[in-house]
Amino acid sequence: MMHKLLQQAGKLFGRNKLSILIYHQVLTEYDPMRPSEPTAEIFDWHMRLLRRYFTPLSLDDALQHLQQNTLPANAVCVTFDDGYLNNLTIAQPVLARYQIPATVYVATGFSHGTNMWNDRLIYLFADKKRQQLSLGDEQVKIANDIDRREKAQQWLKKLKYLPIADRLAKIDGFYQQNNAKEQAPLMMTPDQIKQLSDSGVTIGAHTVNHPILKVLSETQQLEEISQSRQQLETWLGCEIKHFAYPNGVAGRDFDDTTTALVKQTDFQTAVVTNSGVSSAGTSPYKLKRFTPWDTTALKFHARLINNMRQAHD
Repeated sequence: MMHKLLQQAGKLFGRNKLSILIYHQVLTEYDPMRPSEPTAEIFDWHMRLLRRYFTPLSLDDALQHLQQNTLPANAVCVTFDDGYLNNLTIAQPVLARYQIPATVYVATGFSHGTNMWNDRLIYLFADKKRQQLSLGDEQVKIANDIDRREKAQQWLKKLKYLPIADRLAKIDGFYQQNNAKEQAPLMMTPDQIKQLSDSGVTIGAHTVNHPILKVLSETQQLEEISQSRQQLETWLGCEIKHFAYPNGVAGRDFDDTTTALVKQTDFQTAVVTNSGVSSAGTSPYKLKRFTPWDTTALKFHARLINNMRQAHD
């Protein structure tokens, strides 16, 4: 009964408003180091709820509806960032079960067996055999699982805005200092990306090395944006139309220069991580995204509707 009422509220508050959900991974089991990443079981009820009470659309269809002012009630798109293998092995079968279109934005530099710097750092902290880590000049003591996660997040923030080469050099140094082994590859290979594309999931570009674009020169930004597109088009044999800004907060992680470069590279859309909904007046190069990380279906549904309502007010 409550879901039906929320669905009606969505029709009222969400008229001509597009909700785009952002995911990264879907895990086989809960990971205390990544508490916001849904398990397969949670992702299943997310998609079941979307199929029952919303109108799931592909990004291509959603863009066309936005431009023509014909968006259906409770319109929603599902997107994933980075290109994790579990998007293919765990998420895709669920998407297929509920016939939910989706877009996966791939950072192409990690498609040959190297993990992303943030996952490598989290893996160092996740090792329960370690009660202390040597990180450059600092000795970091770890008290318990919560401390482990919080300190990993603190160090992610410290390193996030460094130039790519400096960031990677620091992570490499940390692994050497702590005599740590690398985790098995987490990302899809080109063949696996092709497999996901062939299953009907749209593939978008997410740069090569997942840098904070704003800290790069214009030439470096264009390289990251255009090379990721070219690599994906070579691997897949089809046009890549959609882009996601790494980290994705407008003004902080990218600026108008970046947006102009994305347009120049002939992408049709680009998505940000600023929360909210998109309407006919929203730039197709700054489409907003949002996912409620609630543990019950009712709260999940209610927060999605509230996100529409706030945009309506």
